[in-house]
Amino acid sequence: MYEHHSRPLAPRRVFARRLAASAALGCALLAASLAAGMLGYRYVVGEPWMQAFVDAAMILAGMGPVTTAFDSDAARLFAGLYALYSGFAAIAMAGIVFAPVAHRFLHRFHLDMEARR
Repeated sequence: MYEHHSRPLAPRRVFARRLAASAALGCALLAASLAAGMLGYRYVVGEPWMQAFVDAAMILAGMGPVTTAFDSDAARLFAGLYALYSGFAAIAMAGIVFAPVAHRFLHRFHLDMEARR
């Protein structure tokens, strides 16, 4: 997907396409994670849809849960596991979205170093 360090820097058009593809993949992961959280909060915890959305979105965004009083151990287990998953998912989404930017920066830095030799 990315050019080798010995190749020239990709044109801006190619970079923009890579950035758009990465953003789309990040958004898809975000939507899937939000849907999984909403389903869990709805069917495991027993919350109404809008409250399930709020809790899943807040956990996924790293803000913390809105609802903290759970009736069962299954609800507590789901909330804990979803919170752990959300932390890793947020890191993965950031990596996916910013990978083209980091690659372009490092590639340009490498090319600048080659030119100085």
